Amino acid sequence: MEKIRKTLVAGLVAATTASTASANEFGDAEAGLKIFNECKACHSVGTGAKNRVGPQLNGIFGRRAGAVDGFKYSKGLARMGKDGLLWDFDKLDRYVQNPKAFASDTRMNYKGLKDEAKRADLLAFLRQYSDNPQNIPEAAPTITGTDHSVDPTILAIQGDPEYGEYLSSECTTCHQLTGDNDGIPGIIGWPAEDFVIAMHAYKDKFRPHPVMQMMSARLSNDEIAALAAYFEAVE
Repeated sequence: MEKIRKTLVAGLVAATTASTASANEFGDAEAGLKIFNECKACHSVGTGAKNRVGPQLNGIFGRRAGAVDGFKYSKGLARMGKDGLLWDFDKLDRYVQNPKAFASDTRMNYKGLKDEAKRADLLAFLRQYSDNPQNIPEAAPTITGTDHSVDPTILAIQGDPEYGEYLSSECTTCHQLTGDNDGIPGIIGWPAEDFVIAMHAYKDKFRPHPVMQMMSARLSNDEIAALAAYFEAVE
């Protein structure tokens, strides 16, 4: 277990440490301000920004996830931050695209912004409030593997819970069957569809977790469905 944890932490730190090289402006910050107006009910940025329903966003680029003082984050995002996740363009772009796919227990009640150009505009606006913005390219990059939408035919697969129980031993090396969240999020009682979407988000490298990316890559669609059916049924 300790060896797995150290491998995970080292991998996350290596994968998420952003480049410190300076970068040119990208997107349209003025257009981003208009998009941010939709976010104001929950977030604030700029002089005097305070935590609201969501954390204040000053200095978001290069900041460790789950690190704003006084804000209560979901356990998943807090764990990601402790494991080394830094908010750079890539991670913020993925998160804004679909928060629930990035961190299933996030408290951000937002379906996501699918338009790539609008996300670039929004991040250009937010970049103005970070002293040393990290990993900002001249234009929004094309990120392979981030179309994490799961084919309906995959979601429709009826998993075999008995087969899922047989496969679950590797999962329960870290995730507890008691459902406790002792440093690692619990997966007991997860709705099967949420489990399948999360696993495919790792499989597509949408979620930045190298160990889970490796584990999910080894599983077939039927095996993921079986695990989903098993963990949903565990009481």
